[in-house]
Amino acid sequence: MLRWLIGGGREPQGLAEKSSVQTIGEEQIQNPYTELLVLKGHQDIVRFLVQIDDCRFASAGDDGIIFLWNAQTGEKLFELRGHTHKITAIAPFSSSDASEEKKHLILTASADRTVIVWDCSSGRQVQKVSCFHSTVKCLTVLQRLDVWLSGGSDLCVWNQKLDLLCKTSHLTDAGISALVELPKNCVAAAFGKELIIFRLITSDDGSEGWNVLEVKRLVDHQDNILSLVSVNDLTFVTGSHVGELIVWDALDWTKQASECNFWDSSVHPDVQPEIKLSQSPNETSVQHLTSDEECVFAAVGKGIYVYNLQMKRVIACQRTAHESSVLHIEKLPNRQLISCSEDGSVRIWELREKQQLPAEPVPTGFFNMWGFGRANKQANQAAKKTQENTPVYFLELVGDLIGHSSAVQMFLYFGELGLATCSADHLVILWKDGERESRLRSLTLFQKLARNGDLQVKF
Repeated sequence: MLRWLIGGGREPQGLAEKSSVQTIGEEQIQNPYTELLVLKGHQDIVRFLVQIDDCRFASAGDDGIIFLWNAQTGEKLFELRGHTHKITAIAPFSSSDASEEKKHLILTASADRTVIVWDCSSGRQVQKVSCFHSTVKCLTVLQRLDVWLSGGSDLCVWNQKLDLLCKTSHLTDAGISALVELPKNCVAAAFGKELIIFRLITSDDGSEGWNVLEVKRLVDHQDNILSLVSVNDLTFVTGSHVGELIVWDALDWTKQASECNFWDSSVHPDVQPEIKLSQSPNETSVQHLTSDEECVFAAVGKGIYVYNLQMKRVIACQRTAHESSVLHIEKLPNRQLISCSEDGSVRIWELREKQQLPAEPVPTGFFNMWGFGRANKQANQAAKKTQENTPVYFLELVGDLIGHSSAVQMFLYFGELGLATCSADHLVILWKDGERESRLRSLTLFQKLARNGDLQVKF
């Protein structure tokens, strides 16, 4: 195993201007990932990682190949070849045939306009569908209904045997870019600037007939929807190219709250402002969203933001968390976050509560929570009292994982087994807890010596 001590912060890419990105020194005492395994095999950008079970995962990307890996050892289990163009979507699902043992399967969609089902135990192709009129951009498994959906120029509903149950009429060539499951047999589909709510309906006569109906279109976004996440059975959230975040009711599909000033320093006055003549759309784009039901964690431009759903406001942010756009963000245990970026970095953050002095005012202006300049004295006093009792948080950089040489697309967290990342440098890296790995090696050596000792005694 290759051992790598994670070193100091990244140098600013531009020599003409000073970077405002936080750096961290060599003593990263809260960063456990001091060892790494480099997994080679891909020949192009690796864009997707998907977890199969507690110790296996799959990687896929622009070379059209899918690799299955052991997350503990880094062993390459299978190399799946069947697509002729880049992979555009991937999703795991389990067979539920009562006559067979439970099988772990994965679905892969490609720019070759096919979808393939693979058996993760054998690495074999189970079935292939080639009837699509355009590229499938997203795949979603509805485990409860025992069906899966493909989104492209149409929304198609399939069963486990890859029989087409029903489909929508042709939308546009641009088509559906993201899907999320909602209660009451519904799904939300991102379709350009719009959200379309579809409902799946089964036949009343007991047959296997299905239908998919469009029940509502939501047109509140001003630009293309890039990210879509389900919080729980009551809430889901969307983010757009121009920095809009909208919180939706998952039952009646009404807008519950919104945020559209992520980049505005007047909205986040506790953050050091940057002098800029204009804002590029890429700097305000909501690239990725994730949630722990209490908060939504948003990758917006180069920054990361923590939006509290109950308070309906941003409670912490790092406006320049990376040198380039943040592509993926996830919540970890112990109030930690991990983010990765086009600049090739992977960073660990901890959400901490800021200690307020009794006379220190709490920063205001988050989310325009208290209205727009109301003169109502009673309302202002209530707002002030609430603010005084509201904790203030900040994001502290506690780890900087430097191993990739190009844009890190996403990552998977495997708990004590570590972290897997994939990148445009064609590599997958397994990041390991150095202390844990050292203990495991010592234990293995001790057991080997003990066995040898027993053999010597017998002789």
